[in-house]
Amino acid sequence: MSPDAFNNLFSLLIGFAVAGALTSGYQAMLRQPAGFGLLQQGVVAQSFAAIPFLMFAAPFIIMRNTLLGPRLPEKPRRRAEFVMLATVLAGTWSMMSGTVLLMGLHAAGVIA
Repeated sequence: MSPDAFNNLFSLLIGFAVAGALTSGYQAMLRQPAGFGLLQQGVVAQSFAAIPFLMFAAPFIIMRNTLLGPRLPEKPRRRAEFVMLATVLAGTWSMMSGTVLLMGLHAAGVIA
């Protein structure tokens, strides 16, 4: 495996791990799942605070909504194309947020 491919894989895994940890922590503290509805609170401080949170938690939220959506009785079964598109979107988003996290850790001197 080339160093660039390994770096991209590590960024993807770190991105998903941080997204899962953020949403699990949010759900443990507030007893409700995190979602994109956090942005629909109007122009208040909570909406602005939700933006950085959702920047890093979005891959987990996208995959959770994609995988749990068909289990609800009022929703029809998802098409394979939609699931594939959501997976690619969440994976790309996770890789980008993982890259930002790793660059921040590298700049802070935490990792070499």
